[in-house]
Amino acid sequence: MSDHTLPPANGRRLRVLAAMSGGVDSAVAAARAVEAGHDVVGVHLALSAKPATLREGARGCCTIEDSRDARRAADVIGIPFYVWDMAERFREDVMDDFVAEYKAGRTPNPCLRCNEKIKFAALLDKALGLGFDAVCTGHYAQVVEHPDGSRELHRSVDMGKDQSYVLGVLDTEQLAHAMFPLGGDTKGDVRAEAERRDLAVAQKPDSHDICFIADGDTQGFLAKHLGTERGDIVDATGTKLGEHDGAYAYTIGQRKGLRIGRPAADGKPRYVLDISPVSNTVTVGPVEALDVDRLVGIRPRWCGPAPVGEVACTAQVRAHGEETPAIAEAIGDEVRVRLAEPIRGIARGQAVVLYDGTRVIGSATIDGTA
Repeated sequence: MSDHTLPPANGRRLRVLAAMSGGVDSAVAAARAVEAGHDVVGVHLALSAKPATLREGARGCCTIEDSRDARRAADVIGIPFYVWDMAERFREDVMDDFVAEYKAGRTPNPCLRCNEKIKFAALLDKALGLGFDAVCTGHYAQVVEHPDGSRELHRSVDMGKDQSYVLGVLDTEQLAHAMFPLGGDTKGDVRAEAERRDLAVAQKPDSHDICFIADGDTQGFLAKHLGTERGDIVDATGTKLGEHDGAYAYTIGQRKGLRIGRPAADGKPRYVLDISPVSNTVTVGPVEALDVDRLVGIRPRWCGPAPVGEVACTAQVRAHGEETPAIAEAIGDEVRVRLAEPIRGIARGQAVVLYDGTRVIGSATIDGTA
C-alpha cells in the first residue's frame, strides 16, 4: 500500500474542491486531501434534471441516493458540502454529443467526454473562479510532479482499476489543477480504508455502464432519441442480406442480433464492418476484415507538450483494453498511428490513448482506420 499523505504543493496548503459522486472512491479521496492538510470543500454534481430516487444496483449514478451518500460522507470527514446543478451542461456536452455521435455512425465514449467537458472544464473553471487551487476526484491514476513544476499523468498501480484512459483528454492546464489521491492503491486498499474511516459507502457497488442509461438499454435510449429508420444490411459487394430499424443500433465488430436471413457461403459468422449514416446501411463480413493496423485520430489532446516527429509508444483503444506497441506522429490537427500488430474491431468515434511506459502522452478521437 502506498503512503496515503498528499504533501501540499510546494509546501502550500491548497484550497481543494473534492468532487463527491456518492461512491467509496471519491469519499476516500476527499478524506485523504483533508488528511494532507488541505482546505477541502465537497461538491456533488447533479447531472440529471430528473434524478431517480434510488440507484439500480451497480448501474448508473447521480441519483438522489448518491447525493445523500455523498453528503453523509462529507459529514463524517468533516468538510462543507454543496450540490451543484450541472444537468443542462451535462445534457449538452455529454448526452447530446453521445446521441449525435451515434447518429453520425460513430461509437463515442461518454466517460471521456464527461471528464473533458464537465469535471475538468465546467467544474474546474467554476472552482478556479471561486478561488480553489485544485479539483480532487476518486479516479485511479497518478500525477507526477517534477522539480520544475511540470506534471505528468501516469497509470494507477492497480491496473485492474486504472482509469488513465478516460483521463487522456486532460490538457496541461487541467492537469496542473488535478488531484488523484488513489492512484497508488488498489481498490481493496481503498475499501478497507473507508471501513476504518467509518464511511457508510465502504462496500457500495461501483457504478458501471453509461451513467445516464441506468437500465443498460443503450439501443432503447438511442431509439427514443433517434426514432426508427429502416435500412439495409449488406455484404462487401453490396448484396442485401437483411434489414434493420436503425443503423445506430449496431457497433463495429458486433456479431449477434444482425437479423440476417441466410448464412454466409463459407458458413462462418459475419460481423459488422461498417455503419453508413448517409445511406443508412450496415455492412457485414468475415471477422478477418475487422483487423486494423493504422489509425487516424482527430482533435488531439496532449497531457504535456505535443510530440515532435515519429514517437515510439503504446496505443490503447478501449477503456479496459490492452496496449499495442505503435509509432505515432502528430501532423497538424491529426495523429497518425501505426500499430505493430493489428487490433480487431475499432470504430470511428472511439478514443486512442498513447502511452510512454506508464505516462499518458495524450489522446485523439479515431476518425479513420486502415
